[in-house]
Formats: sequence, structure tokens, C-alpha cells
Amino acid sequence: MPPVPLGLPPLPVPPGNPLLQARIELGRTLFMDRRLSHNNTLSCGMCHVPEQGFTSNELGTAIGLEGQSIRRNSPTIFNVAYVEQLFHDGREFSLENQAWGPLLAGNEMANPSIGYVIEKIRALPEYAGRFEAAFAGRGPDMQTVGEALAAYQRTMVSGNSRFDRWRYGGEAQALTQEEQDGFRLFAGKAACVACHTVGEKHALFSDNRFHNTGIGYARTHGLPKKHRVQLAPGKFVEVEDKALDSFEKPQPDVGRYEVTLDPADSWAYRTPMLRNVALTGPYMHDGSLATLVDVVEFYDRGGIDNPQRDPAMRPLGLTAGEKKAIVAFLGCLTGDNVQRLVAEARAAMPGETIPAKDVASTYKRAY
Repeated sequence: MPPVPLGLPPLPVPPGNPLLQARIELGRTLFMDRRLSHNNTLSCGMCHVPEQGFTSNELGTAIGLEGQSIRRNSPTIFNVAYVEQLFHDGREFSLENQAWGPLLAGNEMANPSIGYVIEKIRALPEYAGRFEAAFAGRGPDMQTVGEALAAYQRTMVSGNSRFDRWRYGGEAQALTQEEQDGFRLFAGKAACVACHTVGEKHALFSDNRFHNTGIGYARTHGLPKKHRVQLAPGKFVEVEDKALDSFEKPQPDVGRYEVTLDPADSWAYRTPMLRNVALTGPYMHDGSLATLVDVVEFYDRGGIDNPQRDPAMRPLGLTAGEKKAIVAFLGCLTGDNVQRLVAEARAAMPGETIPAKDVASTYKRAY
């Protein structure tokens, strides 16, 4: 088992799926293999892009097979091992089972059946003998495919950030004064820790619960008259709603209610962890907030009022300097192993010939 970075709790690993190196490497290859989609074009790593914080910086909501719209933002897989209920609405309870959701969803990787995926993997020469080596003679099947993908994702732990070295490692100079002030606001006046929890020995920055901030409600009950539309990376325009009439309408999304059927859970979504958050925009379950500045402004306003809004949501009255300090603090939560995890993912692509060290140096130059 890989060592747990500073700032993170012990890694939860189910006894039935130990973190064996052969399983991890097999899962990494599967994650990056486009041939696991129905028409051989879409991999897990195309919505969870390694160089973009294992999410997608260009898209508010993901795009599936043949350009189909998906309702929600691609969540990062950094530290996903610690997520207790997976997907934004918490509908799945283990990484082993979660792996099959995107593989079979008609608007994602769109495979017609479990058997279809298994038979495709069995026919691919790159996987010959690898399942048998990783699973004591067992070939690819529903269980081993899920376990391989889960094993890889559990190794995506990322900690030892500057914040961790300051709070848990005793490095007094690891944070600037503004970043330290931002953390005190985060834990005090802004009350962010009510949901993004920070412990005495480690911090996941999530209570693993579900909250209604109002964004899902507003999306369901009427969109603004204008939309901010991205034409290219970094290029946006404001477009009137009437100009979008011929395009696909936003799909209904009632959040956690779709799982529990409890009206009190309407438009509630899982609290995301904030580690590496500077790398994983846009934000919220629908990707509707482009920057961390937008996120802090949204919470300062108290979210969007609605009958099920979480009672913790309230106007904060932050000054411009206080908002800036909180954003600065969020920027110090980036783990020290991001480049390595990116390089390992890219080097695992079937047919990929770029050495991992070259991928890492390219990523370092880009950021």
C-alpha cells in the first residue's frame, strides 16, 4: 500500500480488493483506454483529464459519446478513495460498483451490456494475461474489471500541500500571511468548515454529506435571460436565451432526491473535497461557477434562496480583502504529487509512447 501523504487519514481499502501493483497498473490502463466506450472514442480519462485536475476545465458539464450532453460536472478523482457515497447525488457506495455506471450509461460510454465490455477486453491483445496475473488466474469479468479500476483510483491520493506542511507539519513559513488569514476566515467568519471539515490530525475538506445551496433549484426553476457561453478555452460571450432555443434544453436534475425520493433532499448534492481545488474548475455540480472568485462571491451572498436551502447558507458580509484571502488560501491546497500522477496516467495509455518523465516536464511547463 502506498504511504499516505501528510494531511490525509489512513486509506480505506476493502479486504477483498488489496492494492496490488498489478491491479493498480491494469486499472490505470483501463481508465485511459478509449476502446472501453461503445465506438472506441471515449475513455474515463477524457472526462477526467489528467492535466486538468482529473476533471475537465473547458466544460461545465461533461460530454459523452457522440457529443451527448451529461447533466453534471466531471468530479475530480483526486482522493476519491475517501468519498463515502459516489457521484454528485451519492447513488453508489463503492468504487468497484461505481466504475460500471459510466461504462453503461447511454449518454456516457454507452456500452450495450456488461458482457459487451468483457468480451471486448478479452479480445484486445494489450490485456492478454494481465487480468490473470492481477487476480490469481481470473480473467476479465464484471468483478475484476471493477476491482482493477477501483484499485487505480484508490491510489490517486494527493496531500502534503503547503497547507498540510503548515498545519500538520509545523512549517510556520509554508503559507503567506494572506493565506493564513484566509484559513482563519475559512474556519471562522465564513464558516466554510461547517461542510468542508478540517480535523486536528488530517483534513478531507468535506463532511461527505449532501447540501442544497440553491444552484440546482435555480437551474430547475428558470434560467437567467443571458448565458455565458464558452467558444474556446478562455473565450466567452453573453448569449440571450432566445438564441439558444434550437439547442438541447437543460435536463431535469433534482439532486439527492433522485436517490432517496425524500423531498427534503431536493437539489442537494454531495460536498466536494477541496484538495487540489485550484486545478479543478469550473465548480459546483453543474459547473456553473467558473472560478474560485465566483465561488466565494456565491457563498458570500448566501447562495440562492429556496424552500429546501441548507440552513447553514446565509450572507457572510465578507470584505473584498477577506474574499481575496480565502481564494489565496484555497490555492495552497494543491498536493505535491500532482505532476507524477498526471505522468503515470498519460504513460499508461494503450499505444502511448511518451515517457512518463517527458509528460511530467510538459505538465510542469504548462502550469
